[in-house]
Amino acid sequence: QVQLVESGGGLVQPGNSLRLSCRTSGFTLNHYAIGWFRQAPGKEREGVSCISGRDGATYYADSVKGRFTISRDNAKNTVYLQMNSLKPEDTAVYYCAAAYRPEIAYYGNEYRYWGQGTQVTVSS
Repeated sequence: QVQLVESGGGLVQPGNSLRLSCRTSGFTLNHYAIGWFRQAPGKEREGVSCISGRDGATYYADSVKGRFTISRDNAKNTVYLQMNSLKPEDTAVYYCAAAYRPEIAYYGNEYRYWGQGTQVTVSS
């Protein structure tokens, strides 16, 4: 049974950091690209970052480039999203998802399995 479970969300002040974890099970992690998406209230879901299963190539949305880092630990079946210099506009529910293929995937419809999400709130 395929599962993706996010953790690490919470309430932080602007400028601080959080590390999200996406623990996976039921499939071989490096066979699939893993992406992070977020959705704020009243807004469309946004693709934040992705890491390929094949060679570790990464993608970042312009809104997070230089502040967020995605990484993968195949031994732990876990993908991480390190979020630094957080801003109030980063507030959202963050989801991880497994794509249909190992190459970088940019859009939600390219993803097959989704986690339940973790709330990130950036506020003073």
